[in-house]
Amino acid sequence: MNIPNLLTVLRVLLIPVFILLFYLPFTWSYWAASAVFAIAAVTDWFDGYLARRLQQSTPFGAFLDPVADKLMVAVALVLLVEEHASLWLTLPAAIIIGREIVVSALREWMAELGARAHVAVSRWGKWKTAAQMVALVILLGNPPAFTAWVVLGYVLLIVAAGLTLWSMLQYLLAAWPHLSATPEKK
Repeated sequence: MNIPNLLTVLRVLLIPVFILLFYLPFTWSYWAASAVFAIAAVTDWFDGYLARRLQQSTPFGAFLDPVADKLMVAVALVLLVEEHASLWLTLPAAIIIGREIVVSALREWMAELGARAHVAVSRWGKWKTAAQMVALVILLGNPPAFTAWVVLGYVLLIVAAGLTLWSMLQYLLAAWPHLSATPEKK
């Protein structure tokens, strides 16, 4: 275990903490859940930076980092969909979660073909992640009411969903030669 891997494990361990805080019956619970989510989101950037900077990349970290990210985001989106019960949140949440499933399956399949590099993380994925994380921090920190903050969170989540679709399209286009190849005869 090294520092980047410990930060990734911490991110997974923070998921039940922000769930618990989100459901506490106190006025400050939304802000507390949002703060814990924000800390977890920062560890996502920090563990990758440290792994590269300290040359401490490991197979365990390479496996767990994207899993931790997807778990954290999916749980936050499920909590928010339940709490807000709004089309403006539910549709982007479904797009984001659906994209993660499609791209994860695509990456796994491409890895089996030895072509994983064709579906590496792009800059569009990084912009999507930034918009998504800011949106989730805002939405987790505010009760479901029509306020400027909640509207900003919805707008950022819609932007993230748009970037999600765009980045998924880029991945699918990059993989298309493999997806459309004629099967080899045996």
